[in-house]
Amino acid sequence: MMREITAKRIVVKIGTSSLVKADGAVNLASIERLAKVLCNLKNNGKEVVLVSSGAIGVGMGKLNITKRPSSIAQQQAVAAVGQGELIGLYERQFAQYGISVAQLLLTRDVLLYPQSNHNVHNAFDELLKMNVIPVVNENDTVSVDELDHMTKFGDNDQLSAIVAKIIDADLLIMLSDINGFYTDNPTKNPNAKLIRTVNDLNPQILGAAGGHGTQFGTGGMVTKLKAAKRIMENNQQMILANGKNPQIIDQILQGEDVGTLFTSVSEGKVMGMQ
Repeated sequence: MMREITAKRIVVKIGTSSLVKADGAVNLASIERLAKVLCNLKNNGKEVVLVSSGAIGVGMGKLNITKRPSSIAQQQAVAAVGQGELIGLYERQFAQYGISVAQLLLTRDVLLYPQSNHNVHNAFDELLKMNVIPVVNENDTVSVDELDHMTKFGDNDQLSAIVAKIIDADLLIMLSDINGFYTDNPTKNPNAKLIRTVNDLNPQILGAAGGHGTQFGTGGMVTKLKAAKRIMENNQQMILANGKNPQIIDQILQGEDVGTLFTSVSEGKVMGMQ
């Protein structure tokens, strides 16, 4: 079965598991493939925003830390090291294909106020007009969620859905370490079946979600379903797929039936601007 893909403005979210190997080393091959695919999309007239996790994971590798820090201060310090390293990697890889990137570090409070929200929207628009790929992450170094000072998005799955709303994207492609959304946890239940299309996030669907992901990341299926809920409420669409090889983005946009499509469009089409 093929899907009809006409998305023009696309948000791609890549998780830590696709950027950092199990031993903590940066997955340079994955970043290189991601850069090639996204630059090719730009050259074919697509507008692309990349929401990238990985600051803490890359920072851990840079500092030779094998266990994720537990304190907020330690996490913020490691994120500060990792964020600089990560954007440097993106700059070098994208430059090989003649595309510039721009780093946008956001906190939730920025988007709560109309004027600052408007400014962020304008910044995205101008960058896309300049043929630049914005690389977005939460500003982990200053983001906290304590008492009245709540600045965290919670996770980059939520952030990617919020970015998709801000820029009025046609499609969110969420790359993770799983092939899509299953009826149960496929790592524990060999009989779990991949659900190709989700049109309604009913209690049965929500009940199939599991817990957190890898030690380097923070996301799990619950956060991905929350992001999908945001997307569907905004009448947008999202595909959850395995980001082990970022070239799967090409398969998605060519209409191949990979991953799980979350959409309120019952026909299962991915529609957008021509």
